Amino acid sequence: MPLPKAELHLHIEGTLEPELAFELAARNGVELPYASTDELRKAYDFEDLQSFLNLYYELMAVLRTERDFEDLANAYLARAAAQGVRHAEIFFDPQAHLARGVGMGTVVEGLWRALGRSSEHHGVSTQLIMCFLRDESAESALETLEAAKPYLDRIVGVGLDSAEVGHPPVKFREVYEAAAALGLRRVAHAGEEGPPEYIVEALDVLGVERIDHGLRCVESPELVERLVRDRVPLTLCPLSNVRLRTVGVLGDHPLPAMMDAGLMCTVNSDDPAYFGGYAGDNFEAVQRTLGLGEERLRELARNSFLASFLEHDEELRARYLAEVDAYAF
Repeated sequence: MPLPKAELHLHIEGTLEPELAFELAARNGVELPYASTDELRKAYDFEDLQSFLNLYYELMAVLRTERDFEDLANAYLARAAAQGVRHAEIFFDPQAHLARGVGMGTVVEGLWRALGRSSEHHGVSTQLIMCFLRDESAESALETLEAAKPYLDRIVGVGLDSAEVGHPPVKFREVYEAAAALGLRRVAHAGEEGPPEYIVEALDVLGVERIDHGLRCVESPELVERLVRDRVPLTLCPLSNVRLRTVGVLGDHPLPAMMDAGLMCTVNSDDPAYFGGYAGDNFEAVQRTLGLGEERLRELARNSFLASFLEHDEELRARYLAEVDAYAF
């Protein structure tokens, strides 16, 4: 039995495995520019974030119907459960689908067919976080929030993802203020490829409660001190960092030093179909390569539940934490 954990940084579109991509392409009459799943996997050799995003958006073309999104989510939840995930807060990118003529209702209702039954079918509690694409306009983000209003009973919060450099958090001040007024939780990608200043902006301008990635905070001692003092969670994605070359090799990842500094770190998979591993794979990789001992792994697992948006069910959170404390390595 794997160590119980929550996954807080997971893009559902990034769980599209080549086999499912070809299955959905055949179902929907979409022609992929790859002869086989093996050829497609060879395309997963990325130079940087943008080269990944190009393929990521290209493969989204196979997602057309509610059934497609349901199948995508169920496939992720089965894999996550097998790797010890007990709670998942799942990102989705509606603008990428709306631009293809796939409606907000198709996406949300399709995902919810799987998420709404996940506790029963997979033993994984779930929440849904709607992300804005930061390389799209602020006006587009506001229109997306408006389109989501009929589905806010299914959506717990908003996030900010896609190409970071050149798109500072301040660009999205207005939509984050509107989301806060609607009672939505707020997170944002910051400090992956962008500078530490983007992390500060996400906190001060957008009012985020968690920083997704946040890797570059280590370049600013003042920022590290603030994040430690305020217990701001960081949703780190080690295998993703290596695949996108923000870290050269996993052995150079600053995770141990970040934990030594007192930062509230969590370990997640980001886009596991593209980056070589799901949540449990990331835990195993940092244990093996970075030499994290049992107590450090337990700390990461506890942090994941403490950083989750489970305030509506503290009894459930307490049960998950008890599972972590009782876990025998």
